[in-house]
Amino acid sequence: MSVTAMVEQDREISEVMAEQRPRLRSFIRRRVPNEADVEDLLQEVFYELVRARRLLMPVDYVTGWLYRVARNRITDLFRKKKPDNFGDLAMDGEDGEYLDLGELLPSPDAGPEALYARKMTLDRLEAALAQLPEEQRAIFVAHEFEGRSFKEIAAETGEPISTLLSRKRYAVHFLRHRLKNMHEELLGK
Repeated sequence: MSVTAMVEQDREISEVMAEQRPRLRSFIRRRVPNEADVEDLLQEVFYELVRARRLLMPVDYVTGWLYRVARNRITDLFRKKKPDNFGDLAMDGEDGEYLDLGELLPSPDAGPEALYARKMTLDRLEAALAQLPEEQRAIFVAHEFEGRSFKEIAAETGEPISTLLSRKRYAVHFLRHRLKNMHEELLGK
């Protein structure tokens, strides 16, 4: 490829990026709540455009191609996220009702919209966790998110396992109640 052709190609790529950046960013932003992830994904999409042009790959309809790459990158982003362990949130309440967080979280394989709903649910869980007393939150996070055993935590903190279990039980009860309310809101009950 001649220098003149490369300069022309760079100009075309720059024009496409300038024209498509605001709409493509908005498209990604509606599906990905984390601002840093939005910027990373936008850069990845434009990198793919530059790479495709440099390799002389045929791209017939650039705008459609950009959005397809963006959708694929969004899906990849959510697939990379580690699945969360919420087994202890599945429990019977005093009122005889059963709530499983797995029912609240859409499947990670159900597409970008479901992944976005999953993210929103996890954000609400995070907000509910912030309302817990520090001791309950710490044990819940250590056991559920970090995967640490009660025995490990007891050795580290010097607290009896029975105390840790009790704190976790109170945390689970509180979160179960909060998430049940959220689930009912989502279902319109």
